[in-house]
Amino acid sequence: MAFWSSTSVFTSKVPRKILFMFTLSLSVTYLFYSLMSCYNSFQFQENYVYQGRLVTEETTFVTLREKLYSSSSQVYLDEEFIDRTSTEQTIAVSSVRNSVGIDTRTAGWARAQAATTSSMMSRAAAAAGEHEHPEFSTTDSELRRAVNCTSDYGVKKLPQAIIIGVKKGGTRALLEALRVHPDVRAVGNEPHFFDRNYERGLDWYRELMPSTLEGQITMEKTPSYFVTNSAPKRIHSMARDIKLIIVVRNPVTRAISDYTQTLSKRPEIPTFEVLAFKNRTLGLIDASWSALRIGIYALHLESWMQYFPLSQMHFVSGERLIVDPSGEMAKVQDFLGLKRIVTDKHFYFNKTKGFPCLKKPEDSSTPRCLGKSKGRTHPKIDPDVIRRLHKFYKPFNMMFYQMTGQNFEWELEEHGNSPGSRD
Repeated sequence: MAFWSSTSVFTSKVPRKILFMFTLSLSVTYLFYSLMSCYNSFQFQENYVYQGRLVTEETTFVTLREKLYSSSSQVYLDEEFIDRTSTEQTIAVSSVRNSVGIDTRTAGWARAQAATTSSMMSRAAAAAGEHEHPEFSTTDSELRRAVNCTSDYGVKKLPQAIIIGVKKGGTRALLEALRVHPDVRAVGNEPHFFDRNYERGLDWYRELMPSTLEGQITMEKTPSYFVTNSAPKRIHSMARDIKLIIVVRNPVTRAISDYTQTLSKRPEIPTFEVLAFKNRTLGLIDASWSALRIGIYALHLESWMQYFPLSQMHFVSGERLIVDPSGEMAKVQDFLGLKRIVTDKHFYFNKTKGFPCLKKPEDSSTPRCLGKSKGRTHPKIDPDVIRRLHKFYKPFNMMFYQMTGQNFEWELEEHGNSPGSRD
């Protein structure tokens, strides 16, 4: 009886404000343990709304990567949800403050307790993610870049694959089609590192590369590598297991396309017939002219085979890339170890330009077609000159077929201008 009497006297002397603070503290603590007990039941929903700012390595690098294969191929952070949650939390705190009439110091204490609880939950969630997914290790800055989904997320790496040639074979078309694939990140411009800028060093070269996530392939294209004698050794020194892609085209058509490009920049140059022969009367071809020398593919391939096996090279037919782009893209994706994402649904044939274009992306009003420098009509060339050039290239073509194990059937185009009469 004396005990209850003393307790009653004690409670009567304790300010109601302190009792409220004590009760609120117990409530927050209970809420924390309740949330922790059901933490493992939290799941990353299909709408890709991140719960607050608790982003684990799994949602960043596994679920995010899988979603890249979706039709939208875009992952986003639902800022509206976060703003709404933040607003609701603010309203809740304000409601508590107004309903019980607590003063500024009590409200500050409540916010401090909430912040402490949130910090504890964040550390616990991070610890749980680290325990469940030890194979991932990222810094805070990398996580922020991944969540924001900017074009600069990930890290810069040296390329694992290079389109090394050939000029006017269709390398730009191939690169643009590959860039549609979510697992390919490629430099838009030609770096010319292994032929013109090698003295700048690999660190300079790496900085030119786009940032990539784990599992993505870094690529570049510089067609002049194929005909640069020092390029095979230099590339082998960088990465002996690199994958090389060579886009080849009927060497006669390729030479005319090369000439057409030069003519558009320098209208004063001699005619194709004049440049192609040392002595037209005797039928002596001028193989030192770069437009013709590039087409001696067997000669250049021999240099590459001294450093790389054929298993690390893939040859794309420039002609088939025009008539069947999805078929050629399937082979390239297989060679690179990629899922076949780029298919016939990505292409349409542009009758004006005379070659396939990429269908417009969902976020663009125009299709992705190559620029004005592509698709120029070739000048009319004397059929006799074309016949002589086919005869000149034939033994080299046969050698190239044997070296690659592929027959590109360029001999079927020996009469007149070849079908691909655009550059």
